Amino acid sequence: MEKQLETLRKEVEEAWQKLDLDAKIARLSKLEAEILSPDLWKNPDLAREKNEEFSRLKDETSEWQILRTQVNDLDELIKLNEPDLEAEIKTQLDVLGTTLEKLKKALRFTGPYDHNNAVLRITSGAGGVEAMDWAGMLERMYLRFCEKNNVKTQLLERQTGEEAGIKTAVYELKGQNIYGNFKSEHGVHRLVRLSPFNADNLRQTSFALVEVLPIIDNPSEIQIDDKDLRIDTYHSGGHGGQSVNTTNSAIRITHIPTNTVVAIQNERSQLQNKEKAMEILRGKLAQMQLEQQAESIDKLRAGESASWGQQIRNYVLQPYRLVKDTRTKYETTDTDRVLDGDIADFIEAYLTWQIGS
Repeated sequence: MEKQLETLRKEVEEAWQKLDLDAKIARLSKLEAEILSPDLWKNPDLAREKNEEFSRLKDETSEWQILRTQVNDLDELIKLNEPDLEAEIKTQLDVLGTTLEKLKKALRFTGPYDHNNAVLRITSGAGGVEAMDWAGMLERMYLRFCEKNNVKTQLLERQTGEEAGIKTAVYELKGQNIYGNFKSEHGVHRLVRLSPFNADNLRQTSFALVEVLPIIDNPSEIQIDDKDLRIDTYHSGGHGGQSVNTTNSAIRITHIPTNTVVAIQNERSQLQNKEKAMEILRGKLAQMQLEQQAESIDKLRAGESASWGQQIRNYVLQPYRLVKDTRTKYETTDTDRVLDGDIADFIEAYLTWQIGS
């Protein structure tokens, strides 16, 4: 039992270091002091941000602290060397081992933005109505997944196809470890099926690009020089109200060094559109930085994002039925279930593959 406990303690300490829990606990203490200060509440937005960070860090650290204490307590119990306690000690060791395995899933979310919310952007590829319909199918798949898993969604931008589907759709996703979970979906998705839009019912291959970008609320995390930006305003393309059609409320921001473009028009004012566009731009640049393994934003190289070059998943509906991830090799023949939003197994396989890769 002593050997089993020592193995358990070693695994706890290794995980503790990987998750940098000492630093997070220190940050918690600092945040607690700041939250208790009456001056903080003079700035409600800042107070909300600090409260959210405090709650997140509390969730990330509390169970690990309890586990570490329980391991130390069990060590003291073993040192008593009393035969009557052997059954209790064995039971506690099994319980703590199970708890550790559950908590070790947190090791999958050690990336710099894994705990952040995310922006999901779906863009149809070349191929006209067929590709736009495929993009619309992916949009439905992700929205169904979000509904089933308590992920909050907010539509930021949507351009529908003339006949079917969408040209592009952009959603803000909020929940626990959203970027960490959804980053598995970042890349090109390929569909093979008999085309419902072809009179000869021929087999058709379609592509759609799914981008998953971390939401970075704090501008200091990704610092962008104003001289590197070109900001254009234009008429919003929204339906309805006269003011929508007569004011330049839509915003297009171009990051000149990387030629990265973000356009937003769904918010009610030009200022709101600009703030949201900058939020998405920071996420795009952060994603590029991760892909290029660049030391800073200044080191980014234009045109070297994964973009359309990385095909991550195939969805084959004809001549056989199969969804297969090209990275993890995880696959299933239950294509209907996947397209109805059941992609948890693909996400799980990616997170496991990522740790081992």
